[in-house]
Amino acid sequence: MSVLKFVKQANPAGSTPSPVSGPLPRFPPPSSAPQHPAVPPEEDEVRRSTRHEVRPPKSGGLVPRGWGGAQVGGIPVDSPRRARAQLPLTSSELGAGRDAAPRNLCVAVAVFPGDRSVGGPGLTGRKWAAAVPAEPRCGRDLAELEGAGERSSGGPRGPSERTSGGPAATAPAPGERGGDGAPSRAGAGASAMFAGLQDLGVANGEDLKETLTNCTEPLKAIEQFQTENGVLLPSLQSALPFLDLHGTPRLEFHQSVFDELRDKLLERVSAIASEGKAEERYKKLEDLLEKSFSLVKMPSLQPVVMCVMKHLPKVPEKKLKLVMADKELYRACAVEVKRQIWQDNQALFGDEVSPLLKQYILEKESALFSTELSVLHNFFSPSPKTRRQGEVVQKLTQMVGKNVKLYDMVLQFLRTLFLRTRNVHYCTLRAELLMSLHELDVGDICSVDPCHKFTWCLDACIRERFVDSKRARELQGFLDGVKKGQEQVLGDLSMILCDPFAINTLSLSTVRHLQELVGQETLPRDSPDLLLLLRLLALGQGAWDMIDSQVFKEPKMEVELITRFLPMLMSFVVDDHTFNVDQKLPAEEKAPVTYPNTLPESFTKFLQEHRMACEVGLYYVLHITKQRNKNALLRLLPGLVETFGDLAFGDIFLHLLMGNLALLADEFALEDFCRSLFDGFLLTASPRKENVQRHVLRLLIHLHHRVAPSRLEALRKALEPTGQSGEAVKELYSQLGERLEQLEHRKPSPAQAAETPALELPLPAVSTPAGL
Repeated sequence: MSVLKFVKQANPAGSTPSPVSGPLPRFPPPSSAPQHPAVPPEEDEVRRSTRHEVRPPKSGGLVPRGWGGAQVGGIPVDSPRRARAQLPLTSSELGAGRDAAPRNLCVAVAVFPGDRSVGGPGLTGRKWAAAVPAEPRCGRDLAELEGAGERSSGGPRGPSERTSGGPAATAPAPGERGGDGAPSRAGAGASAMFAGLQDLGVANGEDLKETLTNCTEPLKAIEQFQTENGVLLPSLQSALPFLDLHGTPRLEFHQSVFDELRDKLLERVSAIASEGKAEERYKKLEDLLEKSFSLVKMPSLQPVVMCVMKHLPKVPEKKLKLVMADKELYRACAVEVKRQIWQDNQALFGDEVSPLLKQYILEKESALFSTELSVLHNFFSPSPKTRRQGEVVQKLTQMVGKNVKLYDMVLQFLRTLFLRTRNVHYCTLRAELLMSLHELDVGDICSVDPCHKFTWCLDACIRERFVDSKRARELQGFLDGVKKGQEQVLGDLSMILCDPFAINTLSLSTVRHLQELVGQETLPRDSPDLLLLLRLLALGQGAWDMIDSQVFKEPKMEVELITRFLPMLMSFVVDDHTFNVDQKLPAEEKAPVTYPNTLPESFTKFLQEHRMACEVGLYYVLHITKQRNKNALLRLLPGLVETFGDLAFGDIFLHLLMGNLALLADEFALEDFCRSLFDGFLLTASPRKENVQRHVLRLLIHLHHRVAPSRLEALRKALEPTGQSGEAVKELYSQLGERLEQLEHRKPSPAQAAETPALELPLPAVSTPAGL
């Protein structure tokens, strides 16, 4: 029989235990509580000089405001370039890694001219203006609020009633007692454990101690204290001795009753929050919070107070300040309460978001440098819905909730970091966060973000890895719908198109359209779908320049790209097709045809000077590699040594290229192929680009058993880490060494090799393949 059932049976009249009443513990002494979270002095100084807050949202579309007229520490800033010159971002703010998020996002946002708020109806007349400095926290108000928790309903306590360490108490020496006769440290711990009970008229240990100190009959005083402060159930007096006979401690019984009542109270609070009219239920919750907030530091009752605050759409500001000033209370409160704190404290929200952004970037980089090489399982294999189930996206979605202001802050952080680092993974997160909110049907945000429908349509294209004609027309309609005076929307649209997953889809669709045009004998300039793909690619690739220059215009399409470069790529497709058809002819009809091995000089020049041409050209290289077209690959490799912005040595291209090269594993036994691939392309950048070294080591770890021993030894020497090499390179080089040692152990001994009969046909010297 449970203790609670026993209590009910002991009360046949059906009476219920009345609420516990009497004075109980108080808040700890109001000390100079540090603002939460604590930051280093030098970082806090920068924060004070740059803190600003987002303006309150209005109804209408969520559109970026103009970036002119921003201020950094009270100094006008005319452009992002000038802002960065005035307040550079230090390595400590950026955190670990070259693309990591700044540790203090408030500092970064202050110099980034992307502060946004929800504008009025429509999309016109709004600018990406800088925000005003936030009002500093009022330390005196916090001290007064904490001091209120030290006082009972009867007014301030006398000196003998104050807990040790209170405002009027002096610091006792170690081992001494405080002014109330109790050890100072123990008194402070007890005060924290039962804080606020005396404000409600519930007695606590201090009252019992005072009673025992002044009484003449301690036993009667204890009995009277138990009677007054125990469970007010008359029939319980005869039942408690029965529990004593069964060895059930009184503490265990009272704790059981307390836990049961607390659970019932939590259920009741949740019921109140969902019943009746909004005004009535919120009024009840506010009254309940006012009566119970003094118990917020009492661990056993803290969940009840936090539950009440969780269901309140607007917690009183004074109580939010108290929660924000206490680290323990801040950690204990629900995310619904934290949202109300964050929306008026951008610095604190930045401290919460910054580790998540850093984690997101590290996860993306880790995926690009995965040791697994596969065409089917690469960086772009996960579907958009799968990617949105990631930890960082889910946490950010929960933190934002339906709060437009917090969503706007996250977009500020992402724009800031993208402008600072040029890391395109921030563009991916911007699209993933919006679509995650879309899946949860958060209309409060989706309805005011002008990029919502565009991102939704593009997300469907990314899922299918192709832009069909129907969706191409939809995307074109969104771009053409940007009216004069609303061009600032292009800033966000360009970020969404700069997402590597969007660039990958658009580039693959472009190469596929070029192949279809060859079969249709149509020129690129006569294909509207192809021209739209190029328009989207140009907008995505020009995202950083557009944001940095604040010139919100679509980049002009290069005429030579359409009239010269794309037809040149189509001629390469014709060369491949012609050669393949010739190889399939019967021997008597086959003419002595060799594959073209020269590369037009104009092709190389396009790759060096035009970003669009370089992007499309690199994806054509990936396409022919995936088709196992060795001849076409060897023909184009020399043109990749020097490309626009060294895109050919970027992590995304090299990640995909290494996976596609795994399909040509048999070719690595040939010296000519290895010489063109390694000496002619990859190793030209390895000494100066550590990421290239890492990708080459990934390739060799996977295909080392296919490479000739002499070539493998030369590659090991060329890729040997130096003193300046990072730990990642050293780790990969060590893994390659271990694989080679395992390969040596699998080789037959010289005696066994001598017993093997020699073959009549000469074969190239190739190491014995290892079991995969």
